[in-house]
Amino acid sequence: MKIVKAPKSYYVEDGKWQVVVFLAGSIEMGAAENWQDKLCKGLKGDYLVLNPRRNNWDSSWEQSITNSQFREQVKWELNAMERADIITMYFDPNTKSPITLLELGLWAGKNPKKLIVCCPDSYWRKGNVDILCAKYGVRQVSSIDEIIGYLSVIKGQ
Repeated sequence: MKIVKAPKSYYVEDGKWQVVVFLAGSIEMGAAENWQDKLCKGLKGDYLVLNPRRNNWDSSWEQSITNSQFREQVKWELNAMERADIITMYFDPNTKSPITLLELGLWAGKNPKKLIVCCPDSYWRKGNVDILCAKYGVRQVSSIDEIIGYLSVIKGQ
């Protein structure tokens, strides 16, 4: 397994990685648990994991198209989601995660079979997430461990 964090470049060699996974979901530093590390520790095998949780994120950056660091981050994430075979989404109940909601809407309409969503009961917009997933046929699971199990099963196919 190889983990690439934003904004590092990556190359997806044909045949080298059986599954390319993007880790969409709650990141809000200080509020969200580091679920990305938990998921990565549970995966075994030839995955290329694209993780947007940047080591050197600076919350003082202006979130504007004119800010080069912010623009680099967003473009990295958009390109990584395009390239991924599977996009995992985790909605941490301690966060609002508006960008994850935006990404869910984008991908549910674009390619719902590419998504696997974990949205705990206590997430503030759980009802919205459930209705959208049901309407578009997005796979939902109840825990990060179930995401790991699902990824292990599809890798074997």
